Parts: sequence; structure tokens; C-alpha cells
Amino acid sequence: VQLQASGGGLVQAGGSLGLSCEASGGTFISYAMTWFRQAPGKEREFVAAISWTGGPGGVTYYADSVKGRFAISRDNAKNTVSLQMNSLKPEDTAVYYCAARQKRVGEKMVEVVTAPMDYWGKGTQVTVSS
Repeated sequence: VQLQASGGGLVQAGGSLGLSCEASGGTFISYAMTWFRQAPGKEREFVAAISWTGGPGGVTYYADSVKGRFAISRDNAKNTVSLQMNSLKPEDTAVYYCAARQKRVGEKMVEVVTAPMDYWGKGTQVTVSS
């Protein structure tokens, strides 16, 4: 599976930015999709995850630091996962990565958010100025 993220850029604090990640080469619906980020000098951290089906029946998880400000969604017809980021803060500045984890039998989404990802895309830079 190849993942290609796009949509990063420079935005002022309080602004909004949308990221998109397109998957190719696999059966998209069989993958839970996630976003991670890595700020300079810091370890990569979990941002958000969405279950295999997405939509109204899907399950989403968010890091506490972005809960209420970010929204993850997926379009299984277009093999894309998106991250809408609102009320951005300077501390949201980081390289953002999309990642995929193939569904394992019996695995629950709560386990996915702490499990190793199977595929990673190249990151996209998000810079929030104060």
C-alpha cells in the first residue's frame, strides 16, 4: 500500500487547514487509517484514527490535545482519508503522517491506536504561526 499525504502549509494561529491522504495498491476498506505527527525534537505522536468503514457507523479516536479541534474522515470510494484541523495552535506545528493498519481478526479499534502501523506515507509539513 502506498500512501500520499498532501495539504500541509503555513497558517496563522486560530486558522484551519485540511490534510488529505490517498491510498493505492491495496484494499482500502481493510485498513484502519490514522494520522500521526512529529514536531522538531520530539517523538512521533498519535493524532487521530478512523475505523475501516468510516461514515456514521465508523469509530474515531483522537489524541486529547486535538480533541474537539480536529476531525478525521474517510472516503472509501476514493481511497482517501482526511484530517480537518481547526483552531490551530503553534504547538500543532509538525510533520503530519498518514498511516494504515490492516484489519486483524478480532482486533478492536481501541487496540489499533496503540498498535504498530503497517504502512506509512511521507509526511506533509504543517506550520502554525503565532
